[in-house]
Order: sequence, then structure tokens, then C-alpha cells
Amino acid sequence: HCVTGFVPMTITSPESCTSAEAPLERWHAALKSCPVVAILRGVTPAEVLEVGQELTKAGIKILEVPLNSPNAKESIRTLVGAALGDDVVIGAGTVLSVEDVEAVAATGASLVVSPNVDEAVVRKTKALGMISLPGVATPSEAFSALRWGADALKAFPGEQIPPKIIKAWKAVLPKTVCLMPVGGVTLANMQDYWDVGASGFGVGTSLYAPGDTPEEVAKKARDFVQHMEAVTRTQGTKRPLPGA
Repeated sequence: HCVTGFVPMTITSPESCTSAEAPLERWHAALKSCPVVAILRGVTPAEVLEVGQELTKAGIKILEVPLNSPNAKESIRTLVGAALGDDVVIGAGTVLSVEDVEAVAATGASLVVSPNVDEAVVRKTKALGMISLPGVATPSEAFSALRWGADALKAFPGEQIPPKIIKAWKAVLPKTVCLMPVGGVTLANMQDYWDVGASGFGVGTSLYAPGDTPEEVAKKARDFVQHMEAVTRTQGTKRPLPGA
């Protein structure tokens, strides 16, 4: 299983035992176990349960179904109701509006992922007690997202944000920020991202592509997690040390 040395951002609010803490605690536990968001773009309700089971069996704890997938909300409800594990986080991607956020909340999912950063989407996500992971492409967007309440940042698209850019961002962002490159992340470049302080990754076809059988997903997931474990044995240059 994919257990890493990553230390997620801690909750510093003075309030305790609030309803919003449970999803955050589960998010932190999932990241610590395996800092990967599996993006199931194109998955269908008929196959999503077996796909989710194979991914979580391999050690991947965060599953995202983009809303532009076929009958996405039905797939999300299936995963939420599947009892895949107490430390498994189910979410929706391509969440673009307040109405989308409300629809995601109605499925029982706890994670809201977007390709962009929209103040109303971030604030509504937090108002409904869910985890906010907006997409940012510049430091200005990153700081705005944090100011509006984002719990983590999706550096997107990764193809235009190479490791040297992530390193520059990490020099100015708060040290405890969870920053996850998404798009263009491969087995070949994961180590480079990790070494400059990336907190984790969003991964699509390396784990699931439309039409993959459960057996194919299982093999992809096992291979990916094995590689991920090798990558995350290194602490990286900017990642907080345990206990810091």
C-alpha cells in the first residue's frame, strides 16, 4: 500500500468537533496514505463500482468522477454508497458553478475539484462542508484561492507548469499548502515534481481510461502505486518534515 512521508496541512481553527472537520480529517488521512487523486473521466455507472474497488484495493484513497462523464452524479452516488473504506474520499471534478457544487453535495461526496478557480464555487464548497481543490495556473490564482478558503491547490494544466515552476511557487506559498500537479503527470516526471515539493498528483489515464476492464485497472493501479512508493521515499526539498 502507498504510505508516504507527506505531512498534510493541519487544521488550525480554534473550533473543534465541527461538522466540517470530518471530511478534512479523511482527506488528510487519504493524502498521507497515498497522495494521488484518481481522475475517472469517462467512467460509467455500470463500471464505476468495480473500478473504484480495484483502485482502493491497490491503495489509492481519493477518487474523482468529473461531472462531464456519463451520468456522473449516479456514478458518484454509487461510490459514496459503496463503503470502500473510512479513509476513502469521493469527489467530483469539472465543478464549474454554484449549482454544480450543490449537486455534488446532494450525492454525499466530500471533494470538489475544478479546472479553474472561481470565488463563488470555493466559498459554496466550504459553506457546505466539503473539501475545495480548485485549479490554479499562476501564483495570483493560488493566493486568491487560499484567501477564499481552498483546502488544496490543483496546479493545472501540469503540461504548462513544469517542476521548476512548482519549485518557484513553493518558495512563496505558505509552507503547509497542499499543491498537486494535474495533467501531464507521468511515471517519468513524478520524481521531479516530488523532489521540488509537490504534495501529490492528480492522475487520469495512467490509472483509468474509458473502456478499461477491472483487471486492466487493477494492474495499472498496482504498477502506479509501486512506482509512487519509490518516488515518495524521498522527502523533497520543500516538503514539511514530520513533526514540523
